[in-house]
Amino acid sequence: MAVFIIKTSKYLLKYSYEFCFLVQKTTLACLLVLAVSMPLSNAYCFDQTLEPGMSDGCRDSKGELHEFGSDWRTDECHDCSCSRSGINCCSSFATPSGYDEKKCVSIFDKENCTYKVVEKDDHSKECPVHIWVG
Repeated sequence: MAVFIIKTSKYLLKYSYEFCFLVQKTTLACLLVLAVSMPLSNAYCFDQTLEPGMSDGCRDSKGELHEFGSDWRTDECHDCSCSRSGINCCSSFATPSGYDEKKCVSIFDKENCTYKVVEKDDHSKECPVHIWVG
């Protein structure tokens, strides 16, 4: 009986260790995914309440009517959605912040809703950006 208990204890100890190791690896993987995705989701957002009496949709700042449940992108590169509580818009772009501002300039491309950071004297040469915000 004692031999059975010792073998069972070794078996449980071995698989408990493997289980704990698996949990640790899974936890680390989840933390890594969060760490990488947090900077990507740093968009700024704003809300516009529904106008009184609006029952057919949302009217944006240009006066255009959007159906409830619809999504659109504005000329200012904001991704918006219309719901019964109003309009919610978030920036669809990130703004460069960590670059050499003496040597480089940021240029916004409204067509693609992206910034490009280039040398002031030669726009064909891109500058490294270390921080993106928004």
